[in-house]
Amino acid sequence: MTVGLILMSLLAVVGAFDTIYFHEIKGRLPARPEARPELRLHAARDAVYFVLFTTLPWVEWHGPWALMLVALFAAEVVITLNDFVLEGKVRRPQGGVFPGERVAHAVMGIIYGAMLATMAPTVVGWIGAPSGFAAADRTLPMWFALALTLMGVGTLLSGVRDAFAAAGLPGASFPWTPLPALAPEELAHA
Repeated sequence: MTVGLILMSLLAVVGAFDTIYFHEIKGRLPARPEARPELRLHAARDAVYFVLFTTLPWVEWHGPWALMLVALFAAEVVITLNDFVLEGKVRRPQGGVFPGERVAHAVMGIIYGAMLATMAPTVVGWIGAPSGFAAADRTLPMWFALALTLMGVGTLLSGVRDAFAAAGLPGASFPWTPLPALAPEELAHA
């Protein structure tokens, strides 16, 4: 599981770069009303990551709980695939998804797949254990478990921001100036 958690931390670093640089600085997605559907997906995915980052360093999911963990891993894949399709439509007014962002997404997909491949044998073993949670194997250094937890909290905060922007709440686009909504015909032909 340690290798999987190291890959998860790498995923968080690349994901944070993608969010801060491409979604916020270059794309200013929270200021764009047409990006709200995409931001809803980001918020949902961030909720999944919050659970993964704040539990896996500390506990093992046993029995039916392991199946719930598998469902979370699968939900992330479904959300991400939907995001890939949706962001192409949402970003048309900006000229499409930034080329560097596509590269970041590909790298994150590779890391996520490697993470799943390394965690799968452990999680499959947990399915046969009695139902409940157990303390995680303490071969993981405490500082690293704490760092993963902080990454999870950061992901949650990012998800809350995306949820607020997706809902169009006042001030949710800060520090960006809110942009006017595009007319449906502008979106269709962008």
